[in-house]
Amino acid sequence: MLDRMQVGDVAKKHHIQLRGSDGELRFEECFTRDGFDGPYTILYHQRRPHVHRLAPAKHGWAAPVAVPERALAKRHYKTFELVSGTGGAQIDARVPLMFNPDLIAGVAFPTAPDPVYIADGDADQLIYIHRGGGLLRTLLGDITFAQGDYVFVPRGLLHRFVPTGDQYWFWFSLTGGVHLPKQWRNEVGQLRMDAPYSHRDFKRPAFTGPVDENIRELVVRRAGIWHGFTMETSPLDVVGWDGTVYPWAFPILNFQPRVSSIHLPPTWHGTFAARNLLICSFVPRLVDFHPEAIPCPYPHSNTHCDEIIFYADGNFTSRKGVQAGSISHHPMGVPHGPHPGSYEKSIGATRTDEIAVMVDTFLPLSPTAAALDVEDAEYQDSFL
Repeated sequence: MLDRMQVGDVAKKHHIQLRGSDGELRFEECFTRDGFDGPYTILYHQRRPHVHRLAPAKHGWAAPVAVPERALAKRHYKTFELVSGTGGAQIDARVPLMFNPDLIAGVAFPTAPDPVYIADGDADQLIYIHRGGGLLRTLLGDITFAQGDYVFVPRGLLHRFVPTGDQYWFWFSLTGGVHLPKQWRNEVGQLRMDAPYSHRDFKRPAFTGPVDENIRELVVRRAGIWHGFTMETSPLDVVGWDGTVYPWAFPILNFQPRVSSIHLPPTWHGTFAARNLLICSFVPRLVDFHPEAIPCPYPHSNTHCDEIIFYADGNFTSRKGVQAGSISHHPMGVPHGPHPGSYEKSIGATRTDEIAVMVDTFLPLSPTAAALDVEDAEYQDSFL
């Protein structure tokens, strides 16, 4: 959650009457998290927002399925090899690659707008736009997104995506919710002045009032299953809202990297947090300036974390054989670090131009069959 927004027409006080210029009563909807104890937004509709008829669910991406247990090893998935045959609307085109109880991570290459509205009752959605752009349309307004943006959709919010041009997404479904790491906030919840981003860096929804796109179908995900509904009128009939739960986009290059005399741990790159995991952004930056510094990441044994990295752009100095669209997966229990020669070669470097998204998870990740289809079988031995 960022901070409170207020747009359009809202009542003077919660839970009292709001009427339009024609005297008609508006219908309040409380959009809450953690029951009624967490952050919330209150919307005002022209019509009752909870009238839906059951219908078959004609759309929805497939839930991940684990493959038989494999040897503990470093893995490399070449997601750019999945492009063929994965088009269509993103609601159908998402390809899960790895998952645990807190996270599903995958890629998507959507080629068409969502033909239905979507409400994910299982998880928040966070998508890194590796390539492409377009519009996220929601009850609370529109977000225009572009290449290099993270796009956030709160759990349960009615929405659809309208992509423009060639698309390549790295997406997360996060059952534990997304929030900004607590170390970047002060005691009243404001982003600190020494945080790696500010409130101004986020793209907020542009609200224009009621919209009718002539779409009357809704799909809702709950417990991994998609359920279908139909509506007699447009659900985008909101006349105003206020609150702290809303979608946003964040350009990865707005992240302000830290520079130190010696190499900093990945937590300094922490951008978003969720239950049992941290999402980090690696962006172009100056590197360590101690006269004896070794800028390349040090070998380490993360005994409590699985680590995955999506390589987006630049020169990935610690890795050989990876390219834009590669995902490395280094599991807890075995040491990992740079490829042979990278550690030594980094001495004397003054900057790095890489762009990458990293996730550390406290629960082990299981791959899907789609991940195995694009696995680099030689990756484990490439460290010898």
